Amino acid sequence: MRPEAAPQPGGLEQFASPGKGRGLRARRRFAVGELLFACPAYAAVLTVSERGSHCDGCFARKEGLSKCGRCKQAFYCNVECQKEDWPMHKLECASMCAFGQNWNPSETVRLTARILAKQKTHPERTQSEKLLAVTEFESHIDKLDNEKRELIQNDIAALHHFYSKHLDYPDNAALVVLFAQVNCNGFTIEDEELSHLGSAIFPDVALMNHSCCPNVIVTYKGTLAEVRAVKEIEPGDEIFSSYIDLLYPTEDRNDRLRDSYFFNCDCRECITKEKDKEKLKICKLNDPPSAETVKDMIKYARNVIEEFRRAKHYKYILCLTLTPLACLDKMGAVFEDSNVYMLHMMYQAMGVCLYVQDWEGALRYGQKIIRPYSKHYPSYSLNVASMWLKLGRLYMALKNRTAGVKALKRAIAIMEVAHGKDHPYISEIKKELEDH
Repeated sequence: MRPEAAPQPGGLEQFASPGKGRGLRARRRFAVGELLFACPAYAAVLTVSERGSHCDGCFARKEGLSKCGRCKQAFYCNVECQKEDWPMHKLECASMCAFGQNWNPSETVRLTARILAKQKTHPERTQSEKLLAVTEFESHIDKLDNEKRELIQNDIAALHHFYSKHLDYPDNAALVVLFAQVNCNGFTIEDEELSHLGSAIFPDVALMNHSCCPNVIVTYKGTLAEVRAVKEIEPGDEIFSSYIDLLYPTEDRNDRLRDSYFFNCDCRECITKEKDKEKLKICKLNDPPSAETVKDMIKYARNVIEEFRRAKHYKYILCLTLTPLACLDKMGAVFEDSNVYMLHMMYQAMGVCLYVQDWEGALRYGQKIIRPYSKHYPSYSLNVASMWLKLGRLYMALKNRTAGVKALKRAIAIMEVAHGKDHPYISEIKKELEDH
């Protein structure tokens, strides 16, 4: 899955975007579904939980991977993938052997170590930096609060602790800047069901500014990022992707953008807030809840969502099996099922059902989620495609082929625009249809 050469970003240019700094602009027209450009990862790291099912080098998903003979913790498609990845894997191989089960640097630390190694071996501009170099990344160093600075210092300490042999370290100030750059410009690589596969740096992709009404979508083919149009793009139009999950109302989205990227969004969606009323729908009752009750419940929902976001980094499965149902009961007294906070908790509950292999339970939640998802998210949303895909696979597992085929075809219709018709994920889903 590692391409010979990525398509060059022709028809595009870097420009000074008013009020946003650097940006990416179209020099020609792009149709819906058209590939604007592709960018190989400057550096990428496979998440630890996917080792053995995905190649550490190219992220291909396959059976019968060969393991590294030294650490026996990294897996590869073949000798070629292993040799190509060795300059990066050697940063961790000996350390993993030495630390054993105590080897636990965060993904951010692992990715930053690879960037440092790459900068030493490839000081010249790479194929990933046609439009923007890693050294040109914005760090927002002046906007970091004490908590964020402390987290970066913890990462720096871990970097020194786990990577002492093969790295030349810059001074602490330079490392603070580099970690801040990675935090603002790193990407999460996900599979077709939006499961986390790893983290990567795609410099040219990072040039795009954010909008809650994006005109492109970023998907992944192994460690190659591909950018496709999800709206008609005319010459002179700025290219916008979305940095965040677009399900939530305007205030929540901007809270997230300020916390992670240090700006407020001024897109049409954020100015008009036209979807917020539908996203925050309240129960129709004879005695409707007071404004104060609604406000308190929204605050409660936001706190719970933040707890779940943090818990994803840990294996709090026992907590997760109990919390969503209790939260749904509490919020359901005020919110309609189509309210985005209810949808969030249903999604968590669906995840718990999948974890404990309660397929019928997972299907019930998915059926409640899909229609409001389709309404709240933009066209060609990966979240909507992923939910149709989950539903299709659940229907198939429960021997409801008619519903399964319909759901999988809906997923494919979105993915052919977002991923491109020749993407391996689409081929796999079509094979699932044939096999059933």
